[in-house]
Amino acid sequence: MSADASLRRPLRLASIAAFASIASMRACDPMLLALAAEFGRGLGDVSRVVSVFAIAYGALQLFYGPLGDRVGKLRVVAFACTGCAAAAALAAFAPSLEMLVAARALMGATAAGIVPMTIAWIGDSVPYEQRQETLARLLGATVGGMVVGLWFGGWITEVLGWRHVFGLLALVFAAAAVPLWRRPLADRAGPGDVAPSGLRHLLRLPAQPRVRWVLSVVAIEGALMFGMLAFVPAFLGQRHGLGTGAAGAVLALFGVGGLLYSRVARRLLRALGERGMAAGGGALVGIALVVLAWAPHWAAALPACLFAGAGFYMLHNTLQTQATQMAPAQRGSAVALFACLLFLGQSAGVAVVSIAVDGGAAAWAFTACAVGLALLGGVVSRGVGRGADERTASGTAPPQ
Repeated sequence: MSADASLRRPLRLASIAAFASIASMRACDPMLLALAAEFGRGLGDVSRVVSVFAIAYGALQLFYGPLGDRVGKLRVVAFACTGCAAAAALAAFAPSLEMLVAARALMGATAAGIVPMTIAWIGDSVPYEQRQETLARLLGATVGGMVVGLWFGGWITEVLGWRHVFGLLALVFAAAAVPLWRRPLADRAGPGDVAPSGLRHLLRLPAQPRVRWVLSVVAIEGALMFGMLAFVPAFLGQRHGLGTGAAGAVLALFGVGGLLYSRVARRLLRALGERGMAAGGGALVGIALVVLAWAPHWAAALPACLFAGAGFYMLHNTLQTQATQMAPAQRGSAVALFACLLFLGQSAGVAVVSIAVDGGAAAWAFTACAVGLALLGGVVSRGVGRGADERTASGTAPPQ
């Protein structure tokens, strides 16, 4: 572990919370048919359990960032875990679809304070030269949550029922929340004096050139990657005749690729450096997505999704590390904005790619996204170099 001994336990607890947060985000995807059958509603109606979570998760970033800068990031994570545990318990016992939708909105609103604030806390607590490796460890937890939410969420729904999924999530959130509240929650101070906080100061952050660059790049990254990823299962079904379950399992290999990256991040970082990670990750995800788009047999989608996940997280983890350093005095607000722009980019990307998919041009849309991500890797690689020059000039560069 790259963090020192005093940080290992809170990092482990925050990673458990991050795992549950992302698992809860994806857990409803495979249970929509079960919900439609139980409540006697159409798929479009029950899909609100997914959309309200997403809307609340994105909107509340603007609240948690300034709050984390004011009261401490870990304290916000502990509060958010408590709220998620309560919301998951409410969902497990929801007597109607409307109550379930309300519980999911509450879950999204509280889950929004976990991953970004953990990233910001790592930025405060871990030296820059160790930060990307530590963030890769956290990445393993979040991607693991995505895989578990998709795979095991569907399995538990089929075998035990969808209410058990929320019951298990409530237990996991509580397992992180209780020890977080019981330990001292004083965050290690960031650089400088007490940071300005509040929505007004948060909205001023994009006036800084470095912040504006990172936010712009992550919005484009989110649009290109997640705009097409949402349509991969449908594409595999239409092009190769895969069933819903099989297509979802293939897509889950994207998360497995991220997990594999998280395990070798230290060696990759030493071999390639930040700039090589960004350029290499962009190239790898671009090649993999082209293979996915044009391969004549569905079996090629297996390694394609795996390598696309590894390449994307090589690129994204590098950009995430930059986000922790773009405004150190307001790190919580800065990382919250980063998450918000990633989320907005995803939403815009889905809307644009859906037009191509409806027009029968999914493979060409995937190819355009692949090329864009490969080019973006080069842009991030050059931007990382400029960021290092700026830190050196300002005296904040990590020791060599």
